[in-house]
Amino acid sequence: MPPLLRRKFFARSVHAVAPELIGATFLCNGVGGMIAEVEAYHHTDPAAHSFRGRTDRNAVMFGPPGYAYVYRSYGIHWCVNFVCEPAGSASAVLIRALVPTHGLSLMRRRRKVEKQQLLCAGPGRVCQALGISAVHNGLPLDRAPFELRAGPGNLDIAVGPRIGISKGVDHPWRYGLKQSSFLSKPFRT
Repeated sequence: MPPLLRRKFFARSVHAVAPELIGATFLCNGVGGMIAEVEAYHHTDPAAHSFRGRTDRNAVMFGPPGYAYVYRSYGIHWCVNFVCEPAGSASAVLIRALVPTHGLSLMRRRRKVEKQQLLCAGPGRVCQALGISAVHNGLPLDRAPFELRAGPGNLDIAVGPRIGISKGVDHPWRYGLKQSSFLSKPFRT
């Protein structure tokens, strides 16, 4: 069984952590799968929630690394991020897509879809499928209800610009399993 990723794994640059998360297994209460797609958000990036400083909403980003930052997007979807870098740096990795492998029947009930590729293809879908909400904000990633295990390494990873944002759109800070059918959106080749 691959080793658990501990909080110290996240105490590095968000740009080092993000690509290394591809292939890792992420579970919440035993439901989840292999991380297929992520995006990095550095505190100097105008698209990062922390760019304009600390607020009640983004306070977790300013804390120690290895914690979940969960927020509601457009007042509709929950999104989960993994806080990185030393405390106070306010950088995080957004989990955009998983290859669902654990708890498929529960994911299908939560998402009300049958097709496996649609269960966790998008950050809002990930949280809905895994049952992640505001109650998970600020929880450590190396303790229950979360389980995060290292990936196999040596995966073919695609890199490209982030999607769904209006600032910092040219940064190549989106990482994913190359040619995966589980991505939220294909990478341009």
